[in-house]
Amino acid sequence: MVKFLKSGKVAVILNGRHAGKKAVIGSKERGYGHAIVAGVERYPLKITKNMGKKRVAKRSKVKPFIKVVNYNHLMPTRYGLELETLKSVLTVDSFKEPSQREEAKKAIKKLFEERYNSGKNKWFFTKLRF
Repeated sequence: MVKFLKSGKVAVILNGRHAGKKAVIGSKERGYGHAIVAGVERYPLKITKNMGKKRVAKRSKVKPFIKVVNYNHLMPTRYGLELETLKSVLTVDSFKEPSQREEAKKAIKKLFEERYNSGKNKWFFTKLRF
């Protein structure tokens, strides 16, 4: 199939509600041309040095989404986001029931916030300006 859409690759969603948002390809274990992605629905806000800890914590929150997206609606970037636990969280089973989907979203939120607070992959957590 498509060789450049690998797991861990950052892509931009082109169509739908999440158009223009960045997402990480989790797995492609579908028999057809779709990938399971985890992305940032609401990006963290700008932080300045004179803000208090409470305000910084509130502005550093990330709201994730998980979705099955057609390859035609993904534009891959040169960036990658290697999260080992992301592959275990994003599976076909996480879409079977809404409760499993919520649990997957909570796990991804935790991963994204840890990655953001550590200062790695800054580009992934900034809003696309267009």
